[in-house]
Amino acid sequence: MGDTTIIKVDSEHSPRGAMGQVHLASGASTSMRMWREQPAGDPEPDVARDYETVGYVISGRAELRSEGQVVSLAAGDSWVVPKGAVHSYRILEAFTAVEATSPPAQVHDRDEPAGG
Repeated sequence: MGDTTIIKVDSEHSPRGAMGQVHLASGASTSMRMWREQPAGDPEPDVARDYETVGYVISGRAELRSEGQVVSLAAGDSWVVPKGAVHSYRILEAFTAVEATSPPAQVHDRDEPAGG
């Protein structure tokens, strides 16, 4: 029989990451995190990460820039950033989103830029 452990995470008591993310549930191959961001003006610097990201916008608006594309994100939208894709976000209005990363972003310094 495989692992039958069920994990519940109360986001009010979840650890915060260095970039402001709230770490939610994490399994062996996927993890979740929540972002609560305020507009900052300029886009974040371009990065490439060693994991795939899928996300869902709960509220607010942002732009996702990747590989020459600009995608507008608003409440109800979801997105995918493939592993290794160079990308950045620009927060346009108070933004709350949940992302899942595979493999888990917070393990093995995967939140560092790929190759960095």
